Amino acid sequence: MTNQNQTPASKMPEVETVPTAWQRFKDTHIWNSFIKDRVAQISLTIFMGYVIMALFAPVIAPFDPYDPTQMDIMNSELPPSWDEEMGEEQFWLGTDAQGRDLWSTILYGTRISLTIGICAVLLQATIGIIVGLIAGYRGGRVDSILMRFADVQLSFSTMMVAIVVLAIFQASFGTELYQDLAMVMLILVIGIAEWPQYARTIRASVLAEKKKEYIDAARVMGLGQIRIMFRHILPNTLSPILVISTVQVANAIISEASLSFLGLGMPVSQPSLGSLISSGFEYIFSGAWWITVIPGVVLVVLVLVMNLLGDWLRDVLNPKLYKG
Repeated sequence: MTNQNQTPASKMPEVETVPTAWQRFKDTHIWNSFIKDRVAQISLTIFMGYVIMALFAPVIAPFDPYDPTQMDIMNSELPPSWDEEMGEEQFWLGTDAQGRDLWSTILYGTRISLTIGICAVLLQATIGIIVGLIAGYRGGRVDSILMRFADVQLSFSTMMVAIVVLAIFQASFGTELYQDLAMVMLILVIGIAEWPQYARTIRASVLAEKKKEYIDAARVMGLGQIRIMFRHILPNTLSPILVISTVQVANAIISEASLSFLGLGMPVSQPSLGSLISSGFEYIFSGAWWITVIPGVVLVVLVLVMNLLGDWLRDVLNPKLYKG
């Protein structure tokens, strides 16, 4: 017998499907802008290629530039493999003055340069966000003192501060210790020298946010200042932080390369893109142009795509430029 109370399938209420996070993201302005911007797509693809090569350098690289047993001085200054007279197939980008495979060295060098750039920006952002939040939220004398301190910091260029600090450290503690701590020192110097960029940007955003009603409601509920700053104000100021961070990573990589070129960066035994350019510069006029030119092109492309991504993020996250 058929149950008379059974509801026909055609009359069953439709269950609303909850969109996934990916579906919600595809409906955002950021995604719609990205799929229409060919420059942003190419830039992100190239940057992700750099990141993948850096992460998997030990797997991709045919040689280990840190292993002395894989270096042969007899293979030094070999041109790229497309040079039919002198090039060898196993060294498709040639070798440097120490006989290291240049392709393998670039992979490891990109890894070091990206690590320094990202870690230095994380340090900048941490210091700058804390200072900016406190200055903007507290205001008054605290704001004046912190911002004057930031103004003093901005009056010194990053390169000048880095050269003085690193030169004093190297002269005081010796070259051997400096080479062991070169990466840590570069991260600290570049990170500490650039924090005012974040502090001033966050402070301006906090000054606008703290006057809104949801902040007044949080105060009425008895929430503490730290919770209000980090749980309520900070999430609403992340857009400019993302834009600044993209550009600042590129600037940090350039700073590291410049310091390495001056002999105050990564040692030759731990190649970064900057130290590779520096080590090959003296051979550029003797015919071994690839030792400097190829890492230089790699560095220029990396910085270029990061700046292009920063410009795209700035346009997308700026509501005044949104055209609907």
